[in-house]
Amino acid sequence: MIWENEKKNFNNFILDNNIIGLFKEPIKLKSGRLSYWYVNWRKIASDVFLLDKLTNYLLSFINHLGLRPKCFYGVPEGATKLGIITQYKWAKRQQNYGLGKYPLSMGRGKQKEHGDPKDRFFVGIPNGETVILEDVTTTGGSLINTIKKLKELNVSIIAAIGLTNRNELRDDGKSVKDIILEYNIHYYEMSNAIELLPKLKINKNIAKHIEDYFKKYGTKRIQL
Repeated sequence: MIWENEKKNFNNFILDNNIIGLFKEPIKLKSGRLSYWYVNWRKIASDVFLLDKLTNYLLSFINHLGLRPKCFYGVPEGATKLGIITQYKWAKRQQNYGLGKYPLSMGRGKQKEHGDPKDRFFVGIPNGETVILEDVTTTGGSLINTIKKLKELNVSIIAAIGLTNRNELRDDGKSVKDIILEYNIHYYEMSNAIELLPKLKINKNIAKHIEDYFKKYGTKRIQL
């Protein structure tokens, strides 16, 4: 029940800070799809006060799920700051907090050309039970690449968490949750487009485009 109350506050946090919004003209996403709506967490990641609030929501969600990780790791580069701040706050709250108890890991946006293989993708490799964090999940490409790199180094991944799920199917007909589960990892969303979009003021023309978008790409249809 605690998270259900917090979730309402979290959705309002998203709306109040314009994390989700509309375009007058569609833009092409990294997936190649044309979208009249966006989810963008960069504003939050650029402000200490807002990032502090976001990580508190995230830690509340972690407690709701009953997860007890040793390490949080943010997908480069969109969730790098999120991973670092969450890990710092989480570790400081643990009873066994101390020297050498909790790693502080960060991924490289671009592979380092030389050196130890495990250092080419990471500045401090995750160790122990790890939760992967992502800001926005669409088709899950960045998240999957991160999972593959961590698994190559035998990192134990206990969950993947997205701040906002765009509720889209991949070209192969699978959802992000489906494709992540193929790696024996559960994906959890803190918010999703199906719940958030109806809370926006949308004119009939753009609403029709968004409804058609979900008919074609959505995990389910949306009524605006």
